[in-house]
Amino acid sequence: MERYMIESPHPIEKCTQVLQDLHAAGYLHHFEWGCKDNDHTGWAIVEAENIEHARQIVPWYLRERARIVHLVKFDLATDVHKKTG
Repeated sequence: MERYMIESPHPIEKCTQVLQDLHAAGYLHHFEWGCKDNDHTGWAIVEAENIEHARQIVPWYLRERARIVHLVKFDLATDVHKKTG
């Protein structure tokens, strides 16, 4: 499994629906939110087989605007400029 960071903005009108949909899908506990600071975005770090599986975590009506980033860890012996997988 690979790790991905999900950044998923949503309109203020969708706050309740987003929370309910992520709860129903079992992913609510993965997300942290900026809504109380008027930044209607959820962030999560998840494990998934690939970027498309990570994207499927986001409710369908928000996927187009979601940003998914493949995360990797480096150490001093790792070439940070070398592309992985």
